[in-house]
Amino acid sequence: MNKVKIVIVILTLAVLPTACLVGPKYQKPEDPQAANFRYGPGYADTLASVVNVKWFDLFNDDVLKGLINKGLENNYDMKIAMARIEQTRAELGYTKADLLPAVGYSATINSNEKAFMPSNASANLSWELDFWGKIRHENRAVQDELIASEEGRKVILSNLVSDIAVAYFELRNFDNQLIITNQTLETRRKAFDIINARFLAGYVSEVDKVQIEQQVAIAEAVLPSIQRQITMRENTISILTGQAPGPIERGKTVIELQVANTIPVSIPSVLLRNRPDVRQAEMYYMASNERIGVAQAMRFPSFNIAALAGFASQDVSNLFNGSSYLQNASGSVVGPIFNFGKNKRRVEIYKQIAEESRLSYQKTCIVALAEVEQSLQNIKTYKEEWAARDRQVIAARKNLELSQARYYNGYVSYLEVLEVQRSLFDAELSLSDLTQSQLASMIQLYRALGGGWN
Repeated sequence: MNKVKIVIVILTLAVLPTACLVGPKYQKPEDPQAANFRYGPGYADTLASVVNVKWFDLFNDDVLKGLINKGLENNYDMKIAMARIEQTRAELGYTKADLLPAVGYSATINSNEKAFMPSNASANLSWELDFWGKIRHENRAVQDELIASEEGRKVILSNLVSDIAVAYFELRNFDNQLIITNQTLETRRKAFDIINARFLAGYVSEVDKVQIEQQVAIAEAVLPSIQRQITMRENTISILTGQAPGPIERGKTVIELQVANTIPVSIPSVLLRNRPDVRQAEMYYMASNERIGVAQAMRFPSFNIAALAGFASQDVSNLFNGSSYLQNASGSVVGPIFNFGKNKRRVEIYKQIAEESRLSYQKTCIVALAEVEQSLQNIKTYKEEWAARDRQVIAARKNLELSQARYYNGYVSYLEVLEVQRSLFDAELSLSDLTQSQLASMIQLYRALGGGWN
């Protein structure tokens, strides 16, 4: 009769956890209010989504696509992110096991019949009933962290695509600047030969010779600086692609490179659903909110049931006789009474952790919106600036042609020619920089809108 009562109590306790779950319910934090982007188009295409634009459709350079593919396969940050996902998945399986009974076995063989512990062989069961939802809250928290880890992988993937592309654009920009500098140096050396011959013949003063000699040295000094930058970008790309430092294959020139300019810009609310870092921050907040429930459940008593069945005997030869068989089932309750406010403070700690996560989520939302605003403005202004610089280069080349003709015909000093040469050199370098910046700005917009992880 007593055994029947114990079984009824156990079944009752096993059913009750479904009805008791302490802790706060999750409420999504308020997102920043923004109807549209300041520098975006006049309308918002809420049907089109940047996540439908695959990163490999952005570029017209197969070499760049190959580098990005290599990075996705070999990048160590990506491998670390995958290891973290697998670790969190294992943790989820570990915590799920706490919802089920633990079954074990034990055996002791003792040849001394007068020993304190008799010989025994038994199987045992122990089970902490999740009456207040402590284990379920922890399970949900780990599930949220698993999703956050997956979103974190998408963040790394998006950044990786962006970083490789931008580093490649910079590399091709420095390649172009190296060509510009070598062409300028060759032009100045030819001018030096002409002016030096005129100086030796007594047609010009030594001032003209020294001035052009100085300009040759300036161009020569620029070359090592560009070469250092090229090596630095090659090493950056090597690290991003998970390979040892070495030469990087080149594809199209910085002038030939293109980035798709049909990236859909939706309203901010759609952006916040697309951005993996925003979703990651929200999942971390959800996990921290669940752990408030864990802390609150720890303030209440825990219920445990145990069962044992096996054999025990002082005489080893009689261990498995029917008279040696024994079984037992028990229930226990353990709870805190007075811990000087320790349990209450634990709840407060997790509430503040959740508050920190909530604020971090809202900050991530604001940063995401700001990045899109900045990227849209960058695209617009870089386009305008590039057009002006391009006109400046065309005018400077014509000006140099005219100034050289005026100088060789004796109308102006060589100082005017030098000034025009410097202006052209600086304008050509600036135009090359702006070409790279235009390309990078499209990639930065793509990343800011939550693309790159498909």
